[in-house]
Amino acid sequence: MKKNKLFLLAMITCSIVSCNTQQTQKTETEPKGKDKIGPKELTLTSDIMTPEVLWSMGRIGDYTISPDHSQIVYAVTYYSVPENRSGSTLYIMNADGSGNKVLVNSKDSQYSPQWRPDGKKIGFLAPKDDIMQLWEVNPDGTGVQCVSNEKDDINGFLYSPDCQQVIFTKEVKLKETVADIYPDLDKSSGRINNDLMYRHWDHWVDTYGHIFVGNFSSGKIENAFDAMKGEQWESPVRPFGGMEQVQWLPDGKSFVYCCRKKVGKDYALSTNTDIYQYTILSGECKNLTEGMMGYDLNPVISPDGKLMAWESMERDGYESDKQRIFVMNLETGEKTDYSAKFDQCCTGFSWADDSKTLYFISDAYATDQLYALNIENGEIKKLTEGKHNYVSVHCNGDKLIAGRQSMSHPTELFSVDPATGEAKQITTVNDKIFSQLTMGDVKERWVKTTDGKDMLVWVIYPPHFDANKKYPALLYCEGGPQSTVSQFWSYRWNFQMMAANDYIVVAPNRRGLPGFGQEWLEEISGDYGGQCMKDYLSAIDELKKEPYIDENRLGAVGASFGGYSVYWLAGHHDNRFKALIAHDGMFNLEAQYLETEEMWFVANSPHLFVDKWTAPILVIHGGLDYRICFTQGMQAYNAAILRGIPAEFLYFPDENHWVLKPQNGVLWQRRFYNWLDKYLK
Repeated sequence: MKKNKLFLLAMITCSIVSCNTQQTQKTETEPKGKDKIGPKELTLTSDIMTPEVLWSMGRIGDYTISPDHSQIVYAVTYYSVPENRSGSTLYIMNADGSGNKVLVNSKDSQYSPQWRPDGKKIGFLAPKDDIMQLWEVNPDGTGVQCVSNEKDDINGFLYSPDCQQVIFTKEVKLKETVADIYPDLDKSSGRINNDLMYRHWDHWVDTYGHIFVGNFSSGKIENAFDAMKGEQWESPVRPFGGMEQVQWLPDGKSFVYCCRKKVGKDYALSTNTDIYQYTILSGECKNLTEGMMGYDLNPVISPDGKLMAWESMERDGYESDKQRIFVMNLETGEKTDYSAKFDQCCTGFSWADDSKTLYFISDAYATDQLYALNIENGEIKKLTEGKHNYVSVHCNGDKLIAGRQSMSHPTELFSVDPATGEAKQITTVNDKIFSQLTMGDVKERWVKTTDGKDMLVWVIYPPHFDANKKYPALLYCEGGPQSTVSQFWSYRWNFQMMAANDYIVVAPNRRGLPGFGQEWLEEISGDYGGQCMKDYLSAIDELKKEPYIDENRLGAVGASFGGYSVYWLAGHHDNRFKALIAHDGMFNLEAQYLETEEMWFVANSPHLFVDKWTAPILVIHGGLDYRICFTQGMQAYNAAILRGIPAEFLYFPDENHWVLKPQNGVLWQRRFYNWLDKYLK
């Protein structure tokens, strides 16, 4: 196949984005005059999960631990399908899970809880006159008051260790609009662009996230100033960065933050994000990771203030590189890669109180477990085992407080003993719902690939599975392309939902996924249509031999790179599949390279093999998906129709790379299974 010259410019590799794991969603104020959405008692008429039941589940968000380790505040978001909106409530409980109760009784939602370092108050974000402001409340739920008066939404905040200052982030406008240039055209909708990165993920780049520092000695934010000095940089880093990218030093005199100090084309072609230290009194800003060319993100400062750990990738332009554990001695500037001999990615760092142990999460063999790094000797120890994913971890004295999920249950909080790995569930947000549901079994299967290697495949069985029956089966194609098929819980690509509709799900950890070593991860680079596609077929070919799978009723489904995979397989499956579903997939790579925003993309293009398409295909796409533009889905759908292949195009003009609105989410599920049932049952 001839390669377009533009592809040769992008021969690094690409990571579209994982579209199955925890979904990042903007904080939005509640509509005026409407009370927030809260939990509802739900009595089910069946033990089989439905889309409506899925959207009734509470979703645990941020949580914060009191300085004395005795209490935890956490946020839960609830959704209403009839009202098509969400609301968030703060809860407080003892660290062992007892005494759980609502913290703030208010008709407005509360977000981003943070315990003040002196332990006297809990800060949170909530709307006031439709502007997101900083509020505080006593731990007993009394004394709720607004402590900021900003003209624009506060997106995140961080108390200084002595509670005398507050860092907060806001969006600022840094470039002229048409109305600024031509005041007499104030109603024009036109946009003038003269460089790249004019839009990102799901929004046009009209503003930049900036860090502000305000005095807080009076108990209210006063005299705030822009620490980014009005420059066209952003912090936190788009599109998903939050306050995990900003950290105070213990003396309260300086803080560190993450920033990619590039604009336009340079920004679009690079992942070179650095960590900077800003000294408040002098205004001096120092690059702590200068010369480190990949992503450097999410710094955490040790309690004694001597060390900084962060997640670091080595190569510029490669956003799926190995995530390393780097630790800097802040006194000498010496940097150490503690994961040089650890062939796994590392995320979610948290220091022990004595600054001698760093806890983190790592994916190994398709589960995400807790690990501990001994700073003194460099030893890394695995702390937990089991068929689940840990998604967050924070040290709490002699225990760890961690979020945990699996293919069979959404995130709940657990107290984990690092000495034994024993975990105790301390929240029960969705226990009443799950006590009424029957989940399908999730089993691990190892399959030989065409090049003789062993591949882990998850197989999810229907509830009330009967081995004497014949079931249709779905091949699940993972996104990323380099994100693991681990024990994640999704509110869209939910394996238990698929199984509840009487499908057996085959979910392979094909070539190009983390958790199986760097060599396995990188075998997809520059070879999208190669071994990883053979791995998909190896998985479904092996499982269809089972007597309970009907080999004449096979489907393939996936989103993002998984959608690309479905388009590719559509032209290369030798009539294995009778139904296909592709969501937000890349179809025409020649067009994709110049349509997207961050330009690291290269692959073989499925549109060149449309002449071999035979299976009916459902194409789904969001109009606000600027990573993979909706025109990719339109091209695939149009091509299928012109070929005389049964096809359907489900288009969401107000959704991005995911589907985040309740009614859209339910519609997605209904059309998904309507399509599969039509051709596989």
